[in-house]
Amino acid sequence: MTKAKPSPPAPGPLEEYAGRFDDLFTHLGQRRGFREYVTGLLTPRDRNKTATALAGVEPVVGSKSAAAQRVQYFLSESCWDPDRVNARRLEVLLAQSATAPHAGGVLVIDDSGDRKDGTATAHVGRQWLGRYGKTDNGIVTVTTLWADERIYYPLHARPYTPARHFARGKNDAAFRTKWQIAVELAGRAVTAGIAFRAVLADCAYGDLDDFRGELRTAGLGWVVAVRPKHGTWAYGADAYTPRDAAAVLAWDGPDAPGDWTAAQRRFRDGHVETWWAAEASLGFWGPDGTTRLVIATLDPATLPDKATWYLATNLPRPGGPRVAESPHPPADLAELVRLYGLRHWVEQGYKQVKDELGWADFQVRSDLAIRRHQTLVLCAFTFCWATWFAEGPDPASPPSPDPDPTLERGQPPDIPATANRPIATTNTQLAPHPAQRPQLADPRHRAHTLVESMVESAPTA
Repeated sequence: MTKAKPSPPAPGPLEEYAGRFDDLFTHLGQRRGFREYVTGLLTPRDRNKTATALAGVEPVVGSKSAAAQRVQYFLSESCWDPDRVNARRLEVLLAQSATAPHAGGVLVIDDSGDRKDGTATAHVGRQWLGRYGKTDNGIVTVTTLWADERIYYPLHARPYTPARHFARGKNDAAFRTKWQIAVELAGRAVTAGIAFRAVLADCAYGDLDDFRGELRTAGLGWVVAVRPKHGTWAYGADAYTPRDAAAVLAWDGPDAPGDWTAAQRRFRDGHVETWWAAEASLGFWGPDGTTRLVIATLDPATLPDKATWYLATNLPRPGGPRVAESPHPPADLAELVRLYGLRHWVEQGYKQVKDELGWADFQVRSDLAIRRHQTLVLCAFTFCWATWFAEGPDPASPPSPDPDPTLERGQPPDIPATANRPIATTNTQLAPHPAQRPQLADPRHRAHTLVESMVESAPTA
């Protein structure tokens, strides 16, 4: 068998990372294309990361250059499988003790939309784009993300295809709703060996009985939000909502909390908030039902909209009658508050892949090319974490399967400056080493800049 020709090396530590994917590419051009594409994604942003930007040529007029055409061919025409590349990316994460998932983390399900013009591009349709808060023409992608208090990273992504792309619309056998895609991605995470305590989702998914039912059938634990005005029929003629169920809970202040239990939340800036959580009853939902309704809020007296969660979960109550029959360990109120607090990492992840790594900057039309671009963005994201931990102190001890519940979203790893890794500042844009060719910057320092932004600017509300 002819030995594969080596690719021109990628700059800095990216070469060792890229080499882990080489056997997935059958041609030299593909191996070179992978290195060039990921390097381009990691370089500082001064314009959208289209093919011309990734190739380092002028926009528009440079689109016919050999470099830009090579990038476009790698994305649209060459023969490589993005699913295999993403599977290898997850293998890299699982193999490193500092990033390996554990049973104390969570699997976050969400979706995000980006504007795209025209009608010929795969998955494009007029639909709700949460990032912009309105209905517009664009592409929505369903994603899963793993997180604990210290680290987070995307797992899988799949674009949602609106019904208009199918011959029979929503009745077409190939059509999948967003929640159906989400359940499939959760199953793929399990198959990939991703350990987690529970699936998390906001009310866009949590309100759906079918979504919760499919997760239950799959044997997964979940903690999902429901809308405060989500109606559920109780015994009798009247329907009432989670907000109504919370309003009847006894509360006479912090010194006489009644039905409420205190839960401490410590944020990244060091401040501590005392939240309150309580079991509520709503129809068949209750403390010892197959679904528990839990209210968590900063103020039980007023239940402020922006600081109150209405949560449904199938994790049993400690000491309850369902503990013996449930496949999931029991979760007390403090743990449920901790778990759902981790959901907000997905918003931080979106900021990184969109604002820094060019998630929505592609200019291709086919489904395959879009999924390839998204996979390469996730590879760039993972490289940042790999570099961060590889050049810090030896992370010999994996994260604890029972993270400290007093930590709130992303206690940063204690990684001091070393001779090989000076502390990077987030406003530095110059590469510390010469480029291998014009327009190709060494991503070593940029990786540190991106990761420091990831762990230092986490949301706190």
